[in-house]
Amino acid sequence: MMNTTAENLVKEKVDYIYQRLRKQITSIDSEACPQSFIFFVFGASGDLAKKKIYPTLWWLYRDGFLPEHICFVGYARSQLTIERIFQNADKYMKVQDCELDLYKKFLELNHYVCGSYDKPADFEHLNHEANRISQLASAHRFFYLALPPSVYGSVSELISTHCRPEAPGWIRLIVEKPFGKDLRSSNILSGHLSKFYAEEEIYRIDHYLGKEMVQNIMVLRFSNRIFSRVWNRDSVAAVKIIFKENIGTQGRGGYFDEFGIIRDVIQNHLMQILSIVAMEKPRSTTGEDIRDEKVKVLRCIAPIKSENVVIGQYLGDKESKDSEHQLGYLDDAGVPQDSTTPTYAQTILYINNERWDGVPFILRAGKALNEKKAEIRIQFRDVPGGMFDGNGSKAPLARDELVVRIQPDEAIYLKVNTKRPGEMSYSIEESELDLTYNERYRGVKLPDAYERLILDVFMGSRINFVRSDELQEAWRIVDPILTEIDQKKLPVVSYKFGAPGLPQAFDAAVKHGYVFTGTYVRKDERSASVINSQKEKEKEKEKMQS
Repeated sequence: MMNTTAENLVKEKVDYIYQRLRKQITSIDSEACPQSFIFFVFGASGDLAKKKIYPTLWWLYRDGFLPEHICFVGYARSQLTIERIFQNADKYMKVQDCELDLYKKFLELNHYVCGSYDKPADFEHLNHEANRISQLASAHRFFYLALPPSVYGSVSELISTHCRPEAPGWIRLIVEKPFGKDLRSSNILSGHLSKFYAEEEIYRIDHYLGKEMVQNIMVLRFSNRIFSRVWNRDSVAAVKIIFKENIGTQGRGGYFDEFGIIRDVIQNHLMQILSIVAMEKPRSTTGEDIRDEKVKVLRCIAPIKSENVVIGQYLGDKESKDSEHQLGYLDDAGVPQDSTTPTYAQTILYINNERWDGVPFILRAGKALNEKKAEIRIQFRDVPGGMFDGNGSKAPLARDELVVRIQPDEAIYLKVNTKRPGEMSYSIEESELDLTYNERYRGVKLPDAYERLILDVFMGSRINFVRSDELQEAWRIVDPILTEIDQKKLPVVSYKFGAPGLPQAFDAAVKHGYVFTGTYVRKDERSASVINSQKEKEKEKEKMQS
């Protein structure tokens, strides 16, 4: 429990950060003080709107980050009212009792229009309603497409044709992934959008680009000499980018089966992280300079080869006490019984340039695993001419690793070798130099990824959004292997719900130069292990007593 002084210091720190952020927003010349805004939510009755978009808009409004003259218009095919939409979203809004009056004002700014996604008359009606609600035909307009990709084409065309504001108002189109299903469909979608929108009007969201630790990679690389000098093939042995989820696809298996884990995670989230980790230093921090460098490094990557891919699909663990864990991927009602869609994949890439030649980039993603985790591991080369015995034996020393923990519990830590305390000899053990955010920045609320990205759209900043040529290069890299998987040319390895991963994937990573000793446990993981062990003992004790 914090004392009153500590609580006040934390509050002052949080307030200061929010004041500084508001100052940054209002200091932007071009879009600082427009007359009026309208924010449209297409797919207002759907899960994404309910769980992410409406809560994010409320949090931004509550914290004073949205302009004074703004209104929100939901649009969907369902016959609903705006009251019903917010009833459905209620548990995700996280409204405190002290915020109820402000929340009521926010609700009064929200409206709903029902209509189709392919009839011009419905979009003409939407435009009429928007003008009536805002009382200004030139209000700047945002259109968030929280929709299935199948309707992107018709909706984007009809918005441009019938719902653009009058001059001097501008328009911004926010598009959710997936941006196509393969290189061909992605190019068709990009070509279609380019007929109706300038590239600067399109904001392709990859929410991983809004995460604190992903945004920190550039600062870590280019503002610290200690890292900038070793961020290359001379010092780095391997790079591993990991995405793990401890939940399956239950409830969305039908959607997932159309795409699979490579399209759902690797082609977008992990490829974006790779490009930031591996790119050259941009000329500036402007959106175009950064995205130029990301594209350059992606162009140096050859399409993935089948021999560098391991894919798997999870089975239910019938011995688990968790009923969800007992269900395998094929037990989902929306999944065909003969589906070979991967729920786990590892791909190993190489970048053909001077900085990274010969360094494996291991991208690994999976569902229904033993934990939820996303992180980047930069593993450094062995120390030449070793003079110490590793752990008191003749075994080689463990490699240093820089780890960026993206989620959960954001952290940056450097795994290093140190002398074992109290020993007379130079006996060595592994430890860490640790920057754990919830300890160093205690009390500071890190904005949700969607908060950051929607705020970026308001500010007109395109740094954290995907450009069309980035998208094309990412699809080019994965497209051939996706074709092979779709044609069932690759073996699919089964794994149990709750497994740490596939042994075949671990072996492949080692074969390509990543060294895993299995001897190191990070401080917070040691603590968690002790706590979990204590909890298990308490549960067993309760059972004995009952």
